[in-house]
Amino acid sequence: MVDLYPPTGPYDSGFLDAGDGNRIYYEQIGNPEGKPAVHVHGGPGGGAPRRPTRAWDPQCYRLVRFDQRNCGRSTPHASDPAANMALNTTQHLIDDMERLREHLGIEKWLVNGVSWGTTLAVAYAQQHPERVSEVVIQAVTTSSRAEQDWLYRGAGRFHPEAWDRFRAGVPEGERDGDLTAAYARLMEHPDRSIRQQAAADWLAWEDAVVSNEPNTVPGMYSAREVDDQIAFVRICAHFSGNAAWLEEDQLLCNAHKLAGIPGVLVHGRHDMGCPVQTAWELAKAWPGARLHIIEDSGHAGSDLANETMRAAIEEFKNR
Repeated sequence: MVDLYPPTGPYDSGFLDAGDGNRIYYEQIGNPEGKPAVHVHGGPGGGAPRRPTRAWDPQCYRLVRFDQRNCGRSTPHASDPAANMALNTTQHLIDDMERLREHLGIEKWLVNGVSWGTTLAVAYAQQHPERVSEVVIQAVTTSSRAEQDWLYRGAGRFHPEAWDRFRAGVPEGERDGDLTAAYARLMEHPDRSIRQQAAADWLAWEDAVVSNEPNTVPGMYSAREVDDQIAFVRICAHFSGNAAWLEEDQLLCNAHKLAGIPGVLVHGRHDMGCPVQTAWELAKAWPGARLHIIEDSGHAGSDLANETMRAAIEEFKNR
């Protein structure tokens, strides 16, 4: 087992001006002279962890955490209806990462992502492979339309009563169409009460999807402040309704661009929201990648999944 390190908080924090009215919050943890790494959070819209880290050796790593556009401590916050979602796309987030790397004077970094963060991590690495030393990702998704259709429609076969409630959350005439796009429209409604109810309905479905997984946490998605609920769902629906602005299977088809970048993929066998097939296909297409399928884990992870992630982080700290 890989031992955890003492809780370590940031030694530096600030805001990156993206040049279009957006300000991206970031922080640095560990050793300013250490090996650079960047953590890419999930959601989209989940925000970076607020707690100290214990997984990264503070003597060896210089860890960068940041809040993606319109969530967490970045501004403007998506709970504000004036925040312009047209300025929040996958390409905007990739550009923010590259701008942040340059701002911090980092030549190359290890990219670590979880859930949606795995999509963004892989998309970034495919655009900027010369800036990535390694990739370590968990709960892998490429955010394809097929994956989105599974998460917001197909998984309803396992939770029909919860899915009916999710479907009933959009106007009757839109219930047989693209539910994520319908929710995205609701999240732009000028009435805050309508946005708040749509967010609650969406998060109740997300909670239901993971409710039978090993090690699941009650309220895994809904246990957040109301403004953060609204921001999370507004951003999620915006990305899901647009298939993250990626061509279908784009990340799988471009996996050859990752050749020479060591990759470790960690995925729970029982992940209902992101079935393991995607991780399997990405690992097969990525020269040199290693996939660890964790038998006691779902999307929420497990002790063994976390241990496997930490082992990869340890493996690469002196590389």
